[in-house]
Amino acid sequence: MLDFNFDNAFVRELPADPESGPRIRQVPGAAYSRVDPTPVAAPRLLAHSTEMATRLGLSEADVASPQFAQVFGGNALLPGMAPYAANYGGHQFGHWAGQLGDGRAITLGEAINAAGERWELQLKGAGPTPYSRSADGRAVLRSSIREFLCSEAMHHLGVPTTRALSLVGTGDAVVRDMFYDGHPKEEPGAIVCRVAPSFIRFGNFELPASRGEIGLLRQLVDFCIRRDFPHLRGEGEALYAAWFAEVCERTAVMIAHWMRVGFVHGVMNTDNMSILGLTIDYGPYGWVDNFDPDWTPNTTDRQHRRYRFGQQPQVAYWNLGRLAGTLSPLFDGVEALQAGLQHYVDVYTAADRDNTARKLGLAQCGDEDVGLMQALQDLLTSAEVDMTLFFRGLADVDPQAPTLQAIQPAFYDEGKRVDSEPQFNEWLSRYAARVRADAFDRGERRARMHAANPRYVLRNYLAQQAIGRAEQGDASGVVELLDVMRRPYDEQPGREAFAQRRPDWARDRAGCSMLSCSS
Repeated sequence: MLDFNFDNAFVRELPADPESGPRIRQVPGAAYSRVDPTPVAAPRLLAHSTEMATRLGLSEADVASPQFAQVFGGNALLPGMAPYAANYGGHQFGHWAGQLGDGRAITLGEAINAAGERWELQLKGAGPTPYSRSADGRAVLRSSIREFLCSEAMHHLGVPTTRALSLVGTGDAVVRDMFYDGHPKEEPGAIVCRVAPSFIRFGNFELPASRGEIGLLRQLVDFCIRRDFPHLRGEGEALYAAWFAEVCERTAVMIAHWMRVGFVHGVMNTDNMSILGLTIDYGPYGWVDNFDPDWTPNTTDRQHRRYRFGQQPQVAYWNLGRLAGTLSPLFDGVEALQAGLQHYVDVYTAADRDNTARKLGLAQCGDEDVGLMQALQDLLTSAEVDMTLFFRGLADVDPQAPTLQAIQPAFYDEGKRVDSEPQFNEWLSRYAARVRADAFDRGERRARMHAANPRYVLRNYLAQQAIGRAEQGDASGVVELLDVMRRPYDEQPGREAFAQRRPDWARDRAGCSMLSCSS
């Protein structure tokens, strides 16, 4: 029998909605609503993270047991579980959206593992909640595969993220209009068990503040600090200031990692921003193929491109500004909150410079190196060059005799390669001179660059290929892709096909370029 040690602090210490069950409603004065997962027809385990299972104290036999699929498919509860959906609001695409909440996510409980770590177990796609609005609370297989794979891929890339324990097929069909074009169809349903120390997000604080529920706001802040930031000391405004500054710092570190690996979240609403600085809510995300600061994978964002790749650091700052405004009733003045926002700027700037140094194989990044990187990014954009392949190949450029040979596979357009060759050769000459000024030998430089520039990333077309197979009943592609993404910085001989640039057929294909929020 599956055995967890549950300590459900969120439901024990915070006020609950007096009504339980999934009836759609506004929920004032409460942090959550009690609601159980809705059972599914035929839960079947499709894939799981062995690393996350081990972290939770589960054996392979536990995961393979029929009980596992029943529990993590939403059909059974274990002793100690106290299911709920969290109540929060958020700014969506720059506009206040009011109450949002967990519309298709239900937390089962907070498990404490043998090491004393707290892990919140949450089912996404487990049925309706009071916050589902007009939706059914379910998730389709394609979006569930994407969330499952990306949660683990980001972890192995070294990016702060929520995790995924399992992917369970439900045996039920879910109707979705994938492109919002009036052509809904049935798709196979699935449920992901997401795992994180906390799923509290900026929007948890925004909602009570927007309603004038300052007592609840303070209660939420005190609880979050006590449970999720126990290392912070002090009291009152000084404690709140230290907490906000750390939230800003963690957010800056996370965004810098996104920019390092070329990840685009796609929907950076404040309700999708983790208070722990974790990447959360994997929807219409994507990895930059050909380097383009203006690219967004989200069809909903196609017109204004608010959440485009190059804009992510500024959006995170804007979101933190909304959080600062939310917290202002807890402060006598704005100085501490302004200091926190400046801390975000300072930490991100330092992290971005560190990214530049590591990606280029330099000992450190000076002002001239910032210009060197900007010149390179301009070239990568205009010449349509693959970001991942270029930086990985750059490690093989000989600083004594630099040529384009090692990075030729990164070009998507042969004509643009030819046209841009003089500019690239000029940049490589500048770069080689800069590298020669450092103390690294070639092997040290190459190792430093390989540790910052992944060989494998979860390109949309790779995920879509695995999805296509899974929708035909073969989940082995998901398992194989997960295994590749476990070692993204290693060469992995025999798996070169997973490290190729986006093929031409995937340039404009559904699921391989632009994606919708529909899941």
